[in-house]
Amino acid sequence: MNEMTKSLLDPEVMQNPFPLYQWAHANAPVIELPETGMKIVMNYEMCSEAAGRPEDFSNDFSAVLSGALAEDPEVSGILAEGWPQMNTLLTADPPVHTRFRKLVNLAFSMPRVNALEAGIRDKVTKLIDGFIEDGECDFVEAFSVGLPVQVICEQLGFSESERADVKRWSDAFADRLGHMIPREREIECAHEIVDFQRKLKVKIDARREKPTDDLLSDVVNARLDGETPLNDAEILSIAQQLMVAGNETTTHALAGGIVHLAQNPDQQAKVRANPALVGNMIEEVLRLDTPTAGMWRLVTKDTELGGRPYKKGEMVMLRYAAANRDPAKYPDPDKFDVERTNARTHLAFGKGIHMCVGNMLSRKEMTVAFTELLRRLDDIRIKDDAELRVSPNLLLRGFVSVPITFKKAGA
Repeated sequence: MNEMTKSLLDPEVMQNPFPLYQWAHANAPVIELPETGMKIVMNYEMCSEAAGRPEDFSNDFSAVLSGALAEDPEVSGILAEGWPQMNTLLTADPPVHTRFRKLVNLAFSMPRVNALEAGIRDKVTKLIDGFIEDGECDFVEAFSVGLPVQVICEQLGFSESERADVKRWSDAFADRLGHMIPREREIECAHEIVDFQRKLKVKIDARREKPTDDLLSDVVNARLDGETPLNDAEILSIAQQLMVAGNETTTHALAGGIVHLAQNPDQQAKVRANPALVGNMIEEVLRLDTPTAGMWRLVTKDTELGGRPYKKGEMVMLRYAAANRDPAKYPDPDKFDVERTNARTHLAFGKGIHMCVGNMLSRKEMTVAFTELLRRLDDIRIKDDAELRVSPNLLLRGFVSVPITFKKAGA
């Protein structure tokens, strides 16, 4: 089977999509998903342009997110026990999206994110303390899952004892988003979603009555230009998206970062010798291991992109992970270069009005994490017998396990 006939849904391609990306960049800036005929935009210029044209390439694709199994009476019946899924951020366009975005931007402001730095550093320190004496660990289990979960739990008002619940709920939302799960898992996920909604509703009510200093309280009590506050379904929808965006994607980015550092000891040494490179290194990690590998767009009217026609009603995927390895934008695109001058132009957080609202928080977590990891750990390597595998998900891509060895700095 040559690259031209392969699908992003092929298990082999899902584990290693890069040969397909390389083939597409050389031969076809737009490919099709053979199973559906949907177009997948692969090159940087076209992905960037489409992301900046929400009037033509809309985010109102909730029907695709729901998937065929949403019509399953058992799944629908379970979800009906909770609150309806609302189009707020990810699946909304202006003017609806504009209102929600402005409200959430207040909660995700730079001052609020900066105020979290000391707490993030404390969490990072404790997580590293938990494995540093062992000389080895599964980085996903020991660190990259724990940090984002702890941060988002704190911001959504969940206690330490509820962290496992938050991770389970987040996984359920992410699994449904990826459309790669059997019906039994769809049913399981539906139960988890309703459980999340019920638990968070209690916290929403408490913050309406007595505001607290966390992200959830900011969203619950946000007011903009005298508008009415958000209702329960709207808050639950926003919180769900923030939980997944602030958890799954940062977990995957942290794991991807440690893999690239371990596989490129020259770059690892370069950043360790010059911590000022950490910020740019993070952008290069996000470019090479884009956690949100792609996102859907709905064509709203007959139009063109890159000289190619698109019909109203078509579903298109913007494949950010492929765009971020486009040689026309990034010379030697598969190379991990912590000094790459245009690394920050990546599309890992999207672009335009739908740029990830939590990008500042994710960057803050990654900056603190890698600064401390490189300060305290030397000679980070992938364990000799390790098999690195990624989660089977069309949209969200990340390592499920990263066994590493290391030396304690100064030992």
